Amino acid sequence: MKILALESSALAASAALWEDGKCVGLYLLNCGLTHSETLLPMAENLLKGCAVPLSEVDLIAVARGPGSFTGVRIGVATAKGLSWGLDKPCCGVSTLEAMAWQAAHLEGKLLCCCMDARRGQVYNALFRAEGESLQRLREDRAISLAELLADLPEAPVLLGDGAGITAKALEEAGMAYTLAPENVRIQSAWGVALAAARAPQEAWGEPEPVYLRLSQAERERLAKLNHDQTKLLEQDKGE
Repeated sequence: MKILALESSALAASAALWEDGKCVGLYLLNCGLTHSETLLPMAENLLKGCAVPLSEVDLIAVARGPGSFTGVRIGVATAKGLSWGLDKPCCGVSTLEAMAWQAAHLEGKLLCCCMDARRGQVYNALFRAEGESLQRLREDRAISLAELLADLPEAPVLLGDGAGITAKALEEAGMAYTLAPENVRIQSAWGVALAAARAPQEAWGEPEPVYLRLSQAERERLAKLNHDQTKLLEQDKGE
């Protein structure tokens, strides 16, 4: 089986081609270019370089989040478009689980997957590396750094673009950790392919973005609605 995997949930964007357990090709850009302009050409160039026609791909896989609201939407929309156009199945996987698969070979280690969620929070999940598999210890969540540190049972291996701020918090708290090498730490479509390859077919379908919390625009809209409703209540009381 051939899997074309896409990852655009953070600063880096990538595409990978997986075939029967082997990484046939990986194309990654970590230079801040707009994902809407680079992701699809990246996938096309990858397949061309591997001499694999798009029609031979059996499954489209994508990181469905959490992550950058815009980046996640771009990745999911691109995967859906390819899936619909080719009449191929699609599989969305957790961004955090995908990065954990890249370190599953670290047998017995506690994998702490972190993405910078801003506002003093990280998107996080914890896993136990078991070589050929992963044991999930925590579901995907948006959590403060203080809450995360209190929930770590041992020195973790840090993964993801939030590893830096998590490492700083651990250092300030006097707690031990290991920072995964950058080629393992950074979010990659290879991890997406590994996660999708192990997903049951029941999980295939039309993926929807997973954000874990409201976007800034939605938060501002709710705040305005609450403010307007409060003003109306005050006016009613005054009458």
